[in-house]
Order: sequence, then C-alpha cells, then structure tokens
Amino acid sequence: MRLTAITERLAGLGGGKWEVHLKARALAEAGADLVEMTIGEPDVPTPQELCDAAALALQSGRTGYSNGRGEAGLCAALAETYTESRGRQFLPENILCFPGTQTALFAVMQGLAEAGSEVLVGDPMYATYEGVIRASGAEPVPVPLRAENGFRLQADDLTARVTPRSRAILLTTPHNPTGAILTAEDIGKIGKIAQQNDLWIISDEVYEHLVFDDANFVSPLSDPQLADRVIAVSSISKSHAAPGFRSGWCVGPAEFCAALLPVSETMLFGNQPFIADMTEKAVRDGSSVAAGMASRFASRALILEHRLHAETGLVVHRPEAGMFALVNVSACGMDGDTYAWDLLEHGVSVMPGSAFGESLTDWVRVALTIDDERFAKALDRIVAHANLSDRNVA
Repeated sequence: MRLTAITERLAGLGGGKWEVHLKARALAEAGADLVEMTIGEPDVPTPQELCDAAALALQSGRTGYSNGRGEAGLCAALAETYTESRGRQFLPENILCFPGTQTALFAVMQGLAEAGSEVLVGDPMYATYEGVIRASGAEPVPVPLRAENGFRLQADDLTARVTPRSRAILLTTPHNPTGAILTAEDIGKIGKIAQQNDLWIISDEVYEHLVFDDANFVSPLSDPQLADRVIAVSSISKSHAAPGFRSGWCVGPAEFCAALLPVSETMLFGNQPFIADMTEKAVRDGSSVAAGMASRFASRALILEHRLHAETGLVVHRPEAGMFALVNVSACGMDGDTYAWDLLEHGVSVMPGSAFGESLTDWVRVALTIDDERFAKALDRIVAHANLSDRNVA
C-alpha cells in the first residue's frame, strides 16, 4: 500500500493522544460508574437564540455555495468586532472564515511553514499543534513553559531556540492546557524577537472570553507594530458553547489572507451560509453564556486547589482562564500517564500531561466543565485515591 509522507508525519498524532479518554468513554457506555474530566465541552447547551438563527437561515434557503473567504455579513461583523476590541482598524479583507479553529490553524500553517522550516511552540501545547505543524512539513520546536513562570512563554527560552530555519511562533493565549495568559510585557518581548528574526506570530485566542476574575487578556493583534506579522485564529466553539457548529476564522494582514485564499478554496470553498448567518449573530450580539462559564470554571478551579492542597500532597496550578486546571501528581510516586490510568480504575478519567508535551510528564489535566455535583464526586474519589495507604503522599 503506497501512502504519502504526510501520513507518516502524522502517525501517532491523532486519536492516540486521547487513549485514556476513549477508554473511559467505552467503560461508561458499558455501564461503569465514571466521572469524566478529560475533554473541554462547554457545560451549557448552545444558546437557543443561536440555534433558532441557524434554523431560520436553513429554512430560508441559505444552503447554497459560499465563497472561499466567507459570507460577507460574517466577514463584516468580524472586522467590526476586531476593530473595536483590538484598537486598530480591520476590514473584511483581513478575515478568512473556516469550519472551526482547527481548520483555520491547519490552513494558516500551510501558508507559513513547509519542509525544512521550523515553528516555535510552547511546551506544553494543545494536543493537535504538533500535528498541524508537521502536516505542513515543518518541524515543531518545543519551547518550555515553566511552572515557576506561571507557564508563560519567556523571551530568553524563545530566543535560545530560534534558528535560521525558524518561520513562525505559535502562541495560545489564554493557554490550553495551563490556563495562563500572556501579559502585554510578554507579548512585547515576543514581538521584538519576531521582528528581529522575521518570524510570523500565530495567536490561538479561542479562550479569549473565558478569562477569570481580574485577569486581563491581551492580543498580539492589538500592537500596531506587529500588524504585518500577526495572525489570530478563533471560533464560537468555546465562547458561545457551540463546538458542534464548527465555525471559526483567522484574522491577519490583508496580503496574507489574499495569498491564503486559494488554499482555503482548495480545502473547502467556503463554509455553510446558514451557519455563517448564525455566527454573524453570535459575533454581533456577543455571548450570553461566556461570563457564566468563566465564573463557574474559576470557582471549580479554586475548589480543586483548596481541597487537593488541604487533603492530599497533589499540587494544583490554578488557571487564569479556560476550561482546565493542571495537577502535579508526582507526590503519588507516579508519572502522569501511570496516574491517569490508575485513577481511571478508581472512577475518574483525566488527561495525562504527556498528551500536551514532554514538560508535563508529572502532571494531569483536569476539565472544569462538569456540573458541581459530579465535580464534588470526582474530587472525593481523587482525594481517596491519593490517600491510599500505599501512596507516598505528604
């Protein structure tokens, strides 16, 4: 059987990273009593007004072909929203629409990286980042995100890994899986490195509207000095609790978007008009559910930290945003993979940190998206598991 090189580059980078989650799902479907804390589904349904908008557009015949850039109304809404939120002007020419952030990332990477080039990316990283980089033929270059620095990318660590083959820096802010938010100072330093080495900056901002408490989100798009080298990607999946609609976009220099347009057209030639109409409403109206989700996720992260610090030797890194928290499980005498599989036998599924990079060997990622009752049940089981007589917990 003859296959292409891309299949080899992506071997092991698909569903294999979600092995614990898939096993947990299978056990639950077979009747096992499990609390699932592996993936980040919003904890509320898609708002009814958005479902109604999609249904109305569908019934109105908005089912024809679109174009490679995206529906005019949605592109205009995004341009207006980004102009207001980023403090500089954006036009529809700065927008390309895609079915979700993942597709946007894939397409953007196809336009920026290729065989022989490198993409600098924080480690830990979202589970699909290595795949979207390798799909282009480029090599991912992990840059450690250290717990002692709040898991925020440090300029010195980045500079040490820049080479003549470096083409782009892939950022996530707010970050998955750590929940860290880059500060304006962080972005300024990263931007200078990008300017000095003629690097693109790709900023995944899908958790922008799930920021906790008094934390502040800052986008590289807001810096006019970086206007010619920053591309942001996002979607309504998290902010509007609409992951199944698969509606996202990229925002960047008009010249880049024009150059990438044939790539988009080759991939999908436009997204679905009835979903674009719903997304336009979502973008123009803002989210009716994001603030509530952020409040609940922040509260659960605080409860997780208090309970595990008070009752076990496990160490929680409390996030500033997003849907997850990290737990260092080394006090149990296990690495994250061993711990995740062992905890699964005690009725809770979590993601091993290794799914997100080598720097999280001793960590697991815990979803904050389950309801409070099940969250409390999971914590009871995690505490009991950590304090088993044969555990080395202080």
